[in-house]
Amino acid sequence: MSDKNWTIEKAEQTYRVKNWGDGYFGINEAGNLTVQPTSKKKSEVEIKKVVEEMKSQGVKLPAVIRFHDILRSQVKNINRIFRDTIHEADYDGKYYGVYPIKVNQMREVVEEIIDAGAPYDFGLEAGSKSELLAALVHNENPNSLTVLNGYKDEDYLRLALIGRKLNRKIIIVIEKFSELKNILRLSKEMNVTPLIGLRGKMSLQGRGKWANSCGDKAKFGLTTAEILNAVKVMEENNLMSSIVLFHYHIGSQISDIRTFKDAINEAGRIYAKLYKMGCHLEYFDAGGGLGIDYDGSRSNNDSSRNYNVKEYAQDIVYGLKQICELEGVPHPNIVTESGRAITAHHSCVITNVIDRIDRHKNNFDTSVTEGEHILVENMRTLEQESNKFTKENFQTIFNESVQIKEEGLNAFKLGVIGLDERAKIETIHWRIMEKIVSYVESTKTFVPEELKNLSVDIAPQYLCNFSVFQSAADHWAIDQILPLVPISRLNERPTTQCGIADITCDSDGKIDCFIGPDGHNETVLLHDIKEDEEYLVGLFLTGAYQDVMGDNHNLFGRVNEVHVFSDAEDPQGFYIEEIIKGNSAAQVLSTMQYNPEYMAQSLKKLINKEITRGNIAPRVGVNLVDFYEDCLANYTYLN
Repeated sequence: MSDKNWTIEKAEQTYRVKNWGDGYFGINEAGNLTVQPTSKKKSEVEIKKVVEEMKSQGVKLPAVIRFHDILRSQVKNINRIFRDTIHEADYDGKYYGVYPIKVNQMREVVEEIIDAGAPYDFGLEAGSKSELLAALVHNENPNSLTVLNGYKDEDYLRLALIGRKLNRKIIIVIEKFSELKNILRLSKEMNVTPLIGLRGKMSLQGRGKWANSCGDKAKFGLTTAEILNAVKVMEENNLMSSIVLFHYHIGSQISDIRTFKDAINEAGRIYAKLYKMGCHLEYFDAGGGLGIDYDGSRSNNDSSRNYNVKEYAQDIVYGLKQICELEGVPHPNIVTESGRAITAHHSCVITNVIDRIDRHKNNFDTSVTEGEHILVENMRTLEQESNKFTKENFQTIFNESVQIKEEGLNAFKLGVIGLDERAKIETIHWRIMEKIVSYVESTKTFVPEELKNLSVDIAPQYLCNFSVFQSAADHWAIDQILPLVPISRLNERPTTQCGIADITCDSDGKIDCFIGPDGHNETVLLHDIKEDEEYLVGLFLTGAYQDVMGDNHNLFGRVNEVHVFSDAEDPQGFYIEEIIKGNSAAQVLSTMQYNPEYMAQSLKKLINKEITRGNIAPRVGVNLVDFYEDCLANYTYLN
């Protein structure tokens, strides 16, 4: 049923799509969620149509959709903003951004970023041997940087020096002083000149979830004394010219622009003093931390940011320029390691709602029976009173209902009442609670503190076909907000406040923090489920970390994946460039050291024994074995 009072603008207010979507996502007049992967208006695509195309090609839900045009757009965006800012500021250095592979190590993602960044000499950052192995092959641009962070053993360092033999600009960042000795020894052994970066342990106290990335508790970096000792060692070995970069890092998802301002003041001075000591550094690496607005609030809370990319670039460029000119040193080339801001928007997870869990609704018969306990009578009387709520009595009714429910539980534990009477008391109690919530919402009545969570307590859960541990690891681990939005029916008023439960058997397998019109809510407003229509929701901004940090909890493996590109000439406005199948049950079991082939053979033997005993017909036995083998070969998620 349509609601003339519900508009697309109200849907936007509810889900804040324009704010977190950063120009890439929107809602059209038909009420469908859209993506505009490029700057051209003609590139707008309904996500619902992408899902329909996926299904026609046999791709089952849940599935990751990657919009590679967004990935390319974000790479170009950050490079152009820094270049424009450098030009406006009359800054002498250049911008050489690098992408931290750890944010999303998927080969397709790295390849797209390298290709889109080629005109800007955009490079890579690696923090492990495996990432360096990938960077050596994929970053072939002789003008771009490969910045190496993380702790390093001899193999790691040898790989880096192989890159130097290939004339790559591979910069080994010293995280701990002891690494320097090995670098000097190996560079002599391999007859190659290393490029060295020094990572400073900033005194700045960070903010948010990654506050300990800097300050005295920081895991990585050299103290001021260690930096000076490193310079002395390099000078003694006639390798001062090898020190080409100063690096610092102040955390991830920085929400407050003041953190960057404070960091530049300290790091810029360190750079200047090092330069004056004879370390003629070429690069100033401001690390990562560029956040994104997950909740669309444009604030300094942990899931947002109170600045844009332009302001971020201006603070680095203008701040560093001022310090350099005050100190009388050259402007260095600027490096940033922004991965989250580049990758987050390009990927989303689409899943289907498969059921509704009403925790307190039931059809239990609560009618009067002879000889029932006085507690049941009192609760039924209270329900009759709840038909006539007033501002004066609704809290009294709430208090009395809670008290009778508690007395009923105690009476049950003492054997005074039975299961039937306990069920009646609880059923009537929750009906009264629903009436109270409905009354409060309809009359906008002031809600006392003890009633504030009541709407959450009675809210249903929508059971969705996915695993939080696989597809939204950061929500489970660090309470990261990820926008959740229905991909259609946004021109209809949503009427159900609900939580989201996944299909794992873990009680933590849920989403219980959502974007709300006035902040963060424990429930999300969705539509009623229609029996004859699939209801699809999208989990957005999953391109950073979520794609690569998921686990195999309950043996739910990687989900199906499609790569989508815009095409103005295509009738649908897009095409699916690649389909990557998710894990089968056999693949996930193999990862955990099971042998699916042996398992199938073992079950076949067990069924054959029952056939021999006459307990199972031969034809039935064959079908059972076939079904077991089909399940091994099939997708791990629900059909």
